[in-house]
Amino acid sequence: MNDSPTAFLYDIHGNLVALEAVLADAEAAGVTSYLLGGDYSSMGPWPHETAELLEGLPARVRIRGNVERWLRERPEVPESVREFLATGLTAAREALGPELVDRFYALPEQAELDGILVCHGSPLSDIESFAPEAQQGEERLLAGESDRTILFGHSHQQFRRAGPNGTLLVNPGSVGAPLDGDTRAAWALYQDGDIAFRRTAYDVERAAAKMRSYGEWAEPIVYRIEHGRDAGSESP
Repeated sequence: MNDSPTAFLYDIHGNLVALEAVLADAEAAGVTSYLLGGDYSSMGPWPHETAELLEGLPARVRIRGNVERWLRERPEVPESVREFLATGLTAAREALGPELVDRFYALPEQAELDGILVCHGSPLSDIESFAPEAQQGEERLLAGESDRTILFGHSHQQFRRAGPNGTLLVNPGSVGAPLDGDTRAAWALYQDGDIAFRRTAYDVERAAAKMRSYGEWAEPIVYRIEHGRDAGSESP
């Protein structure tokens, strides 16, 4: 096991200023390595700059999220958000360039760290995830896993709880677009088998202003950044 702490970073979504603030916080905490859990650059203010910064990090684990997959595959989403996603993903592809798109797509879907299963949404899927409260039938999402810690993201909500079949479910939250009513960047610090949740303040208005510069299609993301939740939803 690594003696110095490792930072768990999920769902950064191109929010460079949030990432920079978290990296400074992590460095101050003695972090020397990272676990990167997917959804890195797309649908956010600074896709290419964020990708380049992440490329240089010493990562013990690096997996892809659904957005990295969607850069090359058709998103499985309702018709109502298809146009929004298509516009955002096109902007991301253009900003990243084919080499980075290919590199992201080639990342593994899952990995392990000290016996922890690392995935993006759940062991079953990168777009189906666990809720903060237990749900009926959620053992399906474990895809047969039991008696271990499951580390995941995707929902942008920081929580931990006991899961089915002797599992511990841990979501470090979203660095770039939290959806738990707190606009501060969410991440986790891992050391000696312990996972500690962290929040880091950053220049939210700078990120929102940059996102707004992309035009009307980006307004739902601007709202997320500014409010820590989606428009029309109630803060948890």
